[in-house]
Amino acid sequence: MKDLLIIIPAYNEEENLPNVLNSIAKAGISDYADILVMNDASSDATNWVAKQHHVTVVSHVFNLGYGSAIQLGYKYAVRRNYQYVIQMDADGQHDICNIPKLYEELKSPHAPDIVIGSRFLPESTPFKVGALKEFAIHHFSYFIYLFTRTRISDPTSGLQGLSFPAFLYYSIFEHFDDRYPDANMILQMLLLGFSVKEIPAVMHQRVSGTSMHSGLKPVLYMARVTLSLLAVLFRHYVLGLDNGVRIHDQFSKKEVETEKEQTS
Repeated sequence: MKDLLIIIPAYNEEENLPNVLNSIAKAGISDYADILVMNDASSDATNWVAKQHHVTVVSHVFNLGYGSAIQLGYKYAVRRNYQYVIQMDADGQHDICNIPKLYEELKSPHAPDIVIGSRFLPESTPFKVGALKEFAIHHFSYFIYLFTRTRISDPTSGLQGLSFPAFLYYSIFEHFDDRYPDANMILQMLLLGFSVKEIPAVMHQRVSGTSMHSGLKPVLYMARVTLSLLAVLFRHYVLGLDNGVRIHDQFSKKEVETEKEQTS
């Protein structure tokens, strides 16, 4: 039984997904990890492309959004008793070489709950982002630092590794954003006492297809995530939900098993 699940959310990625899956196969990652493609009701051949590569595919009947696709992957990981999850994009921006590095960090003696592959650490490969996206990243980073005193250089990175307690928490209803689970989720987890660490990452520019942040979408994205950051603060400081309690300290073994049953 493999202890690592790689979750790849995909929406209309028939052109990019084959290269991602081929690279995973060539690197021998399938020897120690299972691959799950979350097809979010793509209108192209994403579903068939994934199945041709003999990986597990879950297809939504309706487009539920990036966050919902990822969360369903977490529920799958809980049900199948995986100990670690690595999530990466289907557009080819996340180099496959990052996977063993994230996995090694998750299995280290003093492993964090969440490992983020960052584009902006000194050792990271150079990566250009648009002016608006760059402003949003700095805005979110400062917001997180203001309330947690933790510096996160790339709070919008979709390349992350998660321990079982982290993705178990994310799998529960109302614990994860259904559309843009980025800086808001990092802020939430830090406030709840989960540990977060960044490591340098190798990333590439998208070659084909349309990004979820194309056109004027970054404006909506920044507004929504900012409101979500405020909602996290309200939930934590005003409502006091799960205040300061890590999920593996809060749940007994019996409750964890109940949560697994509810996700099945």
